[in-house]
Amino acid sequence: MDAEPAELLRTAMRVSNTLRAHGVRFALAGGCAVYAHGGPASEHDVDVFLTEEDAPVARKVLVSAGMRAVDPLEDWLIKVYDGDCLVDLIFRPNNRPVTPDLLDRAEDLRLGATRAPVLPATDLLVDKVSVLEAHRCDFTPLLPIARAVREQVDWAVVARETATSPYARAFLTLLSELGITDGRELAHAKGAPHVRPTRTR
Repeated sequence: MDAEPAELLRTAMRVSNTLRAHGVRFALAGGCAVYAHGGPASEHDVDVFLTEEDAPVARKVLVSAGMRAVDPLEDWLIKVYDGDCLVDLIFRPNNRPVTPDLLDRAEDLRLGATRAPVLPATDLLVDKVSVLEAHRCDFTPLLPIARAVREQVDWAVVARETATSPYARAFLTLLSELGITDGRELAHAKGAPHVRPTRTR
């Protein structure tokens, strides 16, 4: 069962403050990052990006703070629970390792009553669009996110970083058709010439 947004926000603040107090480098990602950038509140879990080297350290300090660790089946993250709120400590999202350079780009943003390093909107959209594939191709939850953060995103970078995915190209084309982007980013998608669709009335 998903936690309430207010509970997730409290957990995100607690995780952020705990990791910062112990000198663990990280960036909030997922729904909490969307919320910090002015988008809709998360209703699922708290995603934290950190390097694979720091993931066990983060697990240790969060458990010391009273959270409960579980052993996931996946080999690209570590899971802990703060009460009923799930926290994913992710070090290899979409088969891409979290690097110090990525964490260097994190923006210090307001999160409830605290501040936290947050994945930039461009990197956030790269991550979210990269998830799209044959068995996970629902654009519906991505549309309000794209609308909310569109002015903060370098869409050309998103197109370039996801150029090998036909699902990503389809989503970017939809954003252009809906007027959420201006379509120029499509020139950066693999095999996609920059042609602005002609609208008819």
